[in-house]
Amino acid sequence: MNCVLEARNLHLLRGGREIFAVENFGLVKGGVLALIGPNGAGKTSLLLTLALLERPSGGTLLFSGEKVTPGRLISLRRRMAVVFQEPLLLDTTVEKNIAVGLKIRKVPDKEARQRTALWMERLDIGHLALRRARHLSGGEAQRTSLARALVLEPEVLFLDEPFAALDFPTRNALLNDLGAILRDTEVSTLFVTHDYTEIPFLTANVAVMFKGRIIKSGLLREVFGAEIQRRENLVPWGAEQAELNA
Repeated sequence: MNCVLEARNLHLLRGGREIFAVENFGLVKGGVLALIGPNGAGKTSLLLTLALLERPSGGTLLFSGEKVTPGRLISLRRRMAVVFQEPLLLDTTVEKNIAVGLKIRKVPDKEARQRTALWMERLDIGHLALRRARHLSGGEAQRTSLARALVLEPEVLFLDEPFAALDFPTRNALLNDLGAILRDTEVSTLFVTHDYTEIPFLTANVAVMFKGRIIKSGLLREVFGAEIQRRENLVPWGAEQAELNA
């Protein structure tokens, strides 16, 4: 299995309490994996550790087969992007919010404008380019946050329950759009959620976390059972293809 990100015997202690302990974890290059579990399971802490924003208490992390070391943290973080539940936008326009990372990375102005325009179009917020962040709806703000991450062209995208605060129609529309984007770009993605109904929009692959452990992983219909999907009238995208490629 060609993994862009691997963890071995990774664990995190905080105040003497074990937050998670994961023996083996792998994010397949170009794949999307949903990490699901109840609140307090350790999902966000694991995501932050994998995104190199939290230092583990022990274990090994590999990025594209090479060990993550303190000296590589900054360069590796620049190859990742994270989207949180709260958009955390700057008090400026949508266009400038999306371009801020490109400016920090000193991307030439012409290229930055082109990439920003592209992702505003992809996420259907081009008409909001000059609107200030404080005047956006929840869905518009989260679309801006996603565009800000994707414009960086990350190798790994981390999504930490970015749809949890959205109403049902807004959430479903954004999930549909993001699912198409992830299939098109094939950016390796870890998607954390506590709501299994969101998963089929983005992937057929899931891992279940409970009390700091990954207790099960596999195809969505294997993990949750076909009955759950029928009851919710959900059909995982590419489930048959995922089974063939598993």
